[in-house]
Amino acid sequence: MKLIYENSLACAGDIKEFVLEGQAKISFPDGRMQLENAMDAGNGQKANYVLWCPEDFPSDVLVAWEFLPVREPGLCILFFGARGKNGEDIFDPRLAERTGEYPQYHHGDINAFHVSYFRRKEPDERAFHTCNLRKSYGFHLVAQGGDPIPDADEVREPYRLAVRKEKGLVTFSVNELEVFRFEDDGETYGPLLGGGKIGFRQLAPLVAEYGNLKVYEI
Repeated sequence: MKLIYENSLACAGDIKEFVLEGQAKISFPDGRMQLENAMDAGNGQKANYVLWCPEDFPSDVLVAWEFLPVREPGLCILFFGARGKNGEDIFDPRLAERTGEYPQYHHGDINAFHVSYFRRKEPDERAFHTCNLRKSYGFHLVAQGGDPIPDADEVREPYRLAVRKEKGLVTFSVNELEVFRFEDDGETYGPLLGGGKIGFRQLAPLVAEYGNLKVYEI
């Protein structure tokens, strides 16, 4: 593998080219990017947001980052392989505006994979912790595995997360422990997805920190 992108996410300058959809408070305590909703969680989906890395990445990649939950409830998502449904850049002005509300991302103008992790929002998610992989357009749940990350008040240091996408195979791991894998046949849930952008999504009122983002070409 070849390292093609590296970002420590340690200060405001590291994300000056990132694109925020929705409203968020972004700070950098302890040299890590901390995300928190700027709008009251009582506003529902309108209080959620997505922070996109501006780079386009190839189809076969390993995306690695560090994650530290600070305060629950909420959940986190990483979008990857994101492009317009007709191959456009996701920031193409011909695509509909996105403001952080989830349906805009799974039934809007873009295709993407999205892995949801640290799911502590609804009562059933808090009672039974899983990580989910969905493929869009659509809301196709294609893989699921147990979430090994404990609740925020028990976390002592960041966890190492990684998504690997190689041809039709997608895997997700936490501290090098594989959580799930998905073999995409390119038919059941639509054509294989290629390269594109990655983005971090958070649901209010979760507070979490991110660091050491790295992308490797496979």
